[in-house]
Amino acid sequence: MRIEFDDKLDFSDVLIRPKRSTLSSRKEVDLARQYTFKHSKHVWKGVPILAANMDGVGTITMAKALQKHQMFTCLVKSYDAKDIRSNIDILDPNHFAVSTGTSNKDFENLKNIINENPKLRFVCIDVANGYSEHFGDYVEKVRQNYPNHVIIAGNVVTADMTQELILRGADIVKVGIGPGSVCTTRIQTGVGYPQLSAIIECADAAHGLGAHIISDGGCTSAGDVAKAFGAGADFVMLGGMLAGHDEGGGNVIVEHHDTLQKTKETFEPIYKEKKFVEFYGMSSSTAMIKHHGEMADYRSSEGRTVKIPYRGKVDASVLDILGGLRSTCTYVGASHLKHLSKCTTFIKVFRQFNDVFVNSKH
Repeated sequence: MRIEFDDKLDFSDVLIRPKRSTLSSRKEVDLARQYTFKHSKHVWKGVPILAANMDGVGTITMAKALQKHQMFTCLVKSYDAKDIRSNIDILDPNHFAVSTGTSNKDFENLKNIINENPKLRFVCIDVANGYSEHFGDYVEKVRQNYPNHVIIAGNVVTADMTQELILRGADIVKVGIGPGSVCTTRIQTGVGYPQLSAIIECADAAHGLGAHIISDGGCTSAGDVAKAFGAGADFVMLGGMLAGHDEGGGNVIVEHHDTLQKTKETFEPIYKEKKFVEFYGMSSSTAMIKHHGEMADYRSSEGRTVKIPYRGKVDASVLDILGGLRSTCTYVGASHLKHLSKCTTFIKVFRQFNDVFVNSKH
């Protein structure tokens, strides 16, 4: 047993210090990035924000909506070759990835998808724990079979495994264990790593090898997205921030809540209709039962199931996120998103914002 005593930081532990800027408007900020990936040599250009491969988020409908903003979607693993083939002509292959696990069945499904969809360019190999030898072997197997495809692999949170996955064939490493809003891994297992420090350390390791990383999880606001990019993330993956929208395809739950309103002489009941959408982690019992029919007796649930407010179309949320990110860039003088990490100075804080009226009804 050993203990590391140096501080490991999360998004809530820091703020970005403003700097003198020559920018006069958010319109001057360019959020597009262009990357050439290490192994596949594929050149990609777009806004490097991704929808997570989660139920209610990583859907084909979401991919169609986000590609209009030059954003990216990692589709859920449950899509098969037929699902992709029937939509491949209306999906931009530069802005979505198919996702796979690491079983033999998963590999057969991946082969079928790629064979039937030659336009496909991105593959996301996704597991909760990217530290097993089996996972590294699987990444290497996919790279050997598909040398020209862009491979996303994760999740890990340390420099050594980031390097390992890159050397095994990953172009992009997904970083994050336990930071997600519906992830309970840290509670159930005691394992994890504060997300901001994980980004800083893994980005340094990946960039030293000419590869890239995705910050996966932990963002609750546009400010957190900006902090992830400021810390060195090449891409930022969002789950909860893109959940609850029409494009996620979840069932809308309608509830009626009654309250009392005071008039001059008495109280009158008011009935308000509220809409919610169910959202859950992909290691939760809800997801296990949905996709596998049961919760295996050798494992426990590492995700929670919640109701989040129904948000309508995703475009409004996207514009809010992109607007916040542009504003961050103007505060620090970054005319392009690629300059943000160079312009970022984090200050450690003990309070993020004044929340006195957050729950106020007035």
